[in-house]
Amino acid sequence: EVQLVESGGGLVQPGGSLRLSCVASGFTFSRSDMSWVRQAPGKEIEWVSGINSGGGGVFYADSVKGRFTISRDNAKNTLHLQLNSLKTEDTAMYYCAQYIGYHALRAARGQGTQVTVSS
Repeated sequence: EVQLVESGGGLVQPGGSLRLSCVASGFTFSRSDMSWVRQAPGKEIEWVSGINSGGGGVFYADSVKGRFTISRDNAKNTLHLQLNSLKTEDTAMYYCAQYIGYHALRAARGQGTQVTVSS
């Protein structure tokens, strides 16, 4: 059974930073492409960033490119997302998921971690 546990969210002012983490179990993490997705209140879920299984390929939505950095530690089955220069529109529940892009939106997710950007 796929299990994903996200952490690291919080309340931050515009321009601030956060580092999200996701610990994965129940599948071979080192062989799985991974993504971060997010869902703001009243909005559809949105793909944010993805990384291939080896970590050599990273991908970002235009809305976060240049501000967010995805990374992974396959030895620790952990996925990270560094969020810099946060904007109010980044406020959402953030989830990690297997796969990249469209398939990540439909994959199993954990409980998520809330990111709130507000002054």
